[in-house]
Amino acid sequence: MTALSPSPGSFAFDTALGFFAIAWSEHGLTRLILPEPDAEAARARLAAQPAGLAPALAEEALPIEIAGLVAAIRRYAEGETVDFAFAPVDLTQVDDFRRDIYAAARRLTHGEAVTYGELAALAGHPGAARETGVALARNPVPLVVPCHRIVAAGGRLGGFSAPGGATTKMRLLAHERAKMPERDAAQGSFAF
Repeated sequence: MTALSPSPGSFAFDTALGFFAIAWSEHGLTRLILPEPDAEAARARLAAQPAGLAPALAEEALPIEIAGLVAAIRRYAEGETVDFAFAPVDLTQVDDFRRDIYAAARRLTHGEAVTYGELAALAGHPGAARETGVALARNPVPLVVPCHRIVAAGGRLGGFSAPGGATTKMRLLAHERAKMPERDAAQGSFAF
């Protein structure tokens, strides 16, 4: 993993979906806060996270990789299909199982939804659907690790630990025009 900058930082920014906030280390993104109604709320939610205490930077002072991520999130919020695989993520504080789950989730494409059990199998852990749900609930960088694309079996939405819970998950899936996993195709796509 390449170094981003000599020191950690954080940044809150406006998008068409609301205000996001991010924090990073010298190794990559450590936290991503999904849209809040204003910058203060995004900053407060970030500050409540362990990695969120990094110094806030102005947009013109962002490391190039972080500036690229901010631009990509803004494009995503405008409705563009964006692949966040380019974004460096610092998962040094994450166990091997969670790393496997997050890597498998990052391989999902825009609008692709799978079940917890399917993601567990894709990550090399068949039969670990419940543990996969727990790992995704602890995801420090939603959207870049697209945990919103993982749904429960039988056409159910499943949980979502980000602010707004299942409503936020549904909004992101509808924003991507996601389709239900193949065996649940009769359920159609997500609408909000």
